[in-house]
Amino acid sequence: MTKVTIDDADLRGRRVLLREDFNVPMRDGRIVDDRRIHEALPTIRALRERGARTIVVVHLGRPKGRLDESLRVAPLGMRVGELLGTDVRVATDVVGEDAHRVVAALGDGDVAMLENVRFEPGEEANDPAFAAQLAALADVYVNDAFGAAHRAHASTEGVAHLLPAYAGYLMARELDVLGGVLEHPRLPVVAIVGGAKISTKVGVLENLLDRVDTLWIGGAMACTFYRAQGLGTGTSLVEEEHVQAARRLLDVAPSRRASLELPVDVIIAERAEAGADPAAVAASAIPADRMVVDVGPRTCDRIAADCAAAGTVVWNGPLGIYEIPAFAAGTRRVAEALARSSADSVVGGGDLAAALEAAGVADKIGHISTGGGATIEFLEGKTLPGVAALREREAARS
Repeated sequence: MTKVTIDDADLRGRRVLLREDFNVPMRDGRIVDDRRIHEALPTIRALRERGARTIVVVHLGRPKGRLDESLRVAPLGMRVGELLGTDVRVATDVVGEDAHRVVAALGDGDVAMLENVRFEPGEEANDPAFAAQLAALADVYVNDAFGAAHRAHASTEGVAHLLPAYAGYLMARELDVLGGVLEHPRLPVVAIVGGAKISTKVGVLENLLDRVDTLWIGGAMACTFYRAQGLGTGTSLVEEEHVQAARRLLDVAPSRRASLELPVDVIIAERAEAGADPAAVAASAIPADRMVVDVGPRTCDRIAADCAAAGTVVWNGPLGIYEIPAFAAGTRRVAEALARSSADSVVGGGDLAAALEAAGVADKIGHISTGGGATIEFLEGKTLPGVAALREREAARS
């Protein structure tokens, strides 16, 4: 890890603006899954133990720069306080009077939280004036929000140029693990890429073709590859405008390092709804009036065998419509195979993390990334703005 971390800073008595990614699923004002909050606790606890005055900055949902009562972050602050065993006061604004009042009242080791930073139009615009207002609240900036590091926003990138900027433990771990997968993996390397759309993952697939030994394509986006091969796809989701991209990847794959693999059989149904009767068919025999909803059992066996023989497995995106139990078998079977494997395993994406939890194997996976889009862009080889803005270790020493 080339970035400086909180271990490199003297933080006692200093106001620390801590960016976390607590954009957790909510239902009726209640947190449905608090895994992202748990992942951030080591950083917050370390800051408290070192006497920092911690000001947590988070976003929730997509209010687009406007106040949305349903997206206030008070439930997040309450949950952080419960897990820490302390009071966490949540300001009623982001950089206004109450925010300044809450920050001024902090003592060494105390923790507070600002209101939803995306209520401010300057956040997503990365407005320098708004970044300066955030910076005025603190002495030090810590970015622990890997899941938001691919966004060049005021709280993830802008403020890092105005304050001494460090990585939190979660950020450092994500960079270490994902960087290791790309640069120094145990061989052979197997990548499994699922999800609905190829449009968001063309760059990842292109990059992985040169970095892994076997690249499996699953999920609905496999149908776009089938269409590129001239196969029928029934009523399945196909991104017509990206068929050419899929055809190009199929054409170049033989000259690249990875063996590009598509499901040899699939699960089909009349509709993507609970109660629809699933059936397994060969990938070349999808009926005109049916849609692909999962990978088939022979495909699962082949992926499981690859996982068993792998040194490293990277998996992003579910292989079927996992939210519907009848269409979740493929994702579950591969998850169970990965849990049995001795390979170094890295899983990314919130949907897939939820599927692993549902399968009861999340605790047997080496690393579950907190990033969705950030993980994708990192694996694509892109520079993440929120990471690039943090100080390099050698530069900090000079």
